[in-house]
Amino acid sequence: MAAYNTIQMETRNQVGLVRLNRPQAMNALNNELLSELMEALATFDQNPEIGALVITGSERAFAAGADIKEMANATAIEMLQQNRVGQFDRLKLIKKPVIAAVSGWCLGGGCEIAMACDMIVASESARFGQPEITIGVIPGAGGTQRLTRAVGKAIAMEMVLNNRTLTAEEALQLGLVNRVVPVERYLDEALELAAEIASRAPVAIRLAKEAILQAYESSLSEGLADERRAFYLLFATQDQKEGMAAFIEKRKPEWKGS
Repeated sequence: MAAYNTIQMETRNQVGLVRLNRPQAMNALNNELLSELMEALATFDQNPEIGALVITGSERAFAAGADIKEMANATAIEMLQQNRVGQFDRLKLIKKPVIAAVSGWCLGGGCEIAMACDMIVASESARFGQPEITIGVIPGAGGTQRLTRAVGKAIAMEMVLNNRTLTAEEALQLGLVNRVVPVERYLDEALELAAEIASRAPVAIRLAKEAILQAYESSLSEGLADERRAFYLLFATQDQKEGMAAFIEKRKPEWKGS
């Protein structure tokens, strides 16, 4: 694997793990970290031996936001030309399921990274927020959009306009995260969830992820049509034949990924 300065990358059987690693800055997202993170995710996505991905930080902080020092004196044209926020779009291109394992502070761009993942496993110490208003800007990498879809207009307004943070339990009740576990368990829980998903039929997992994400961006009738096409398409795969045969024969299926 490539050597990185701001992340750590490892394989856990069929799961690819990427750990944000700027402890001196509470994993603040500078350009180098964002670039390395997206490169690592793409590498895992292209590896046929990997079935699911996990992004994590430290117990103290998943990521405490963007690196403000990099942006403080930038002009609007410089921000446009650098297209810093465009790095976040690369996460949408990952075809395999991505789980965020979050502990401690998950703020600003860190919260936007977590929300762009497919699932979030949180430790009891996790705190979610979009504090950009306190420095004179607003979320720019999906914070106003994904947060509103996840927790509703009223809570999103309070978080973005007035710097409200959510505890892990509040995030669970509002549907922002999948589960909350003790701090010492959050990464193992995320890895176990990823391993379970990675053990399933790869093509079906990919199409299922695409269909669910499409629900955010289309009408119900369009989403149903896309779902139906994906459902029919899976009958052209060896895994569909194997999965149904294994069910009938009462045995565990052996997926081929084709």
